[in-house]
Amino acid sequence: MTTNLLNNQQKEISDEAFITTKTDLKGRITYANSYFLEIVNAKNSDLIGKSHNIVRHPDMPKYVFKLLWDRIQRKEEVFAFVKNTTFDGGYYWVFANITSSLDENGNIIGYYSVRRKANPKAVEKIIPIYQKMRELEKTGGIQASQKYITELLASNNTTYDRFVNELQRTKG
Repeated sequence: MTTNLLNNQQKEISDEAFITTKTDLKGRITYANSYFLEIVNAKNSDLIGKSHNIVRHPDMPKYVFKLLWDRIQRKEEVFAFVKNTTFDGGYYWVFANITSSLDENGNIIGYYSVRRKANPKAVEKIIPIYQKMRELEKTGGIQASQKYITELLASNNTTYDRFVNELQRTKG
């Protein structure tokens, strides 16, 4: 998927939908549920064996994915607001929960992601934060983006997990 195919068509996620994928240790898709296939407008053959970043939207800050990978490789779950692209150039926002899949000995054998519709009020608040992070990454790399989000969280006397979860639960 190339960025020149992007358009401004937002796909709506239903309130009841669970979008699920599994990946191997390198982030290649090994399973995609029917709702994921439907929302990205793809077939299994378009996705299985491909890197999950095939649906990454260029508006996403790189630091969000660094945080995600750092956490799941330590067997910690992580929640994140994610803007993804679709195969027809649209986009959609989700609130993602990503965890490590473990074997019976506790070894990581892959990763599992379940996504729900992102709260629209949360998306309104996260967009300018992500825009600032992307801007900082252009000149200062991921470290500048990390510094910004760390300072933002500290100034709000909160943690990353509390921040994103409270955003998702935002009312009206």
